[in-house]
Amino acid sequence: MANPSRPDGLVHFGRIAGLFGVEGWVKVFSHARPRETIVDYSPWLVKTTGDWREMVVEEGRAQGKGVVVKLAGVDNRDQASRLIGADIAIRFSQLPPPSKGEYYWAQLVGLEVVNLAGQNLGKVDHLLETGANDVLVVRNGKERCLPATANVIREVDLEAGVIRVDWDADF
Repeated sequence: MANPSRPDGLVHFGRIAGLFGVEGWVKVFSHARPRETIVDYSPWLVKTTGDWREMVVEEGRAQGKGVVVKLAGVDNRDQASRLIGADIAIRFSQLPPPSKGEYYWAQLVGLEVVNLAGQNLGKVDHLLETGANDVLVVRNGKERCLPATANVIREVDLEAGVIRVDWDADF
C-alpha cells in the first residue's frame, strides 16, 4: 500500500491479474481484507500506461482464491486485456476511519522508526502478514523485521511521522 501522506493521497489496493470470461470481467489480486471487500470501494483509480484513470466498479465477487470484477466501460475481452497488470488504488479518504489505536498499513509505510534509546532504525518500507502477527519491514542501509506487537511498538505518532519501538539497534 502507498503512504496516504503522499501528495496524491492514494492507497495501493491491488492489481488486475487476468481475464475472466468474454464480457470484460477481470481477475483481481486484492490487498483488501477480506479480499472481496475491494469491490465495495468505487471508484477505483487504475494505473494504465503511467496514468491513473478513474473506473467505476459495476459488479464483483470472490471467485476461487481471488476476486473477479466488471468495470464500467469494459465490455469485452479485448478491452479487459489492456488492463492486465494495471495497479489499483483508491483515495485514502474512501476508507472508513480506523478505530482508536488502530492504523492502516498505508499510514505506517514511510514513517521513521526510532527505538526507546533514540536511535533511528530507518523507515517502514512495507509490512508483511505472517499469520502469527504482522511484521514491519524497516530499512536504513540494512533491513530489519520487527513484529508489529504491543510489546514492540510503543507509540505511533502520525503527526510527527514516527513510530517508537522497544527494539535494540543491534538486532
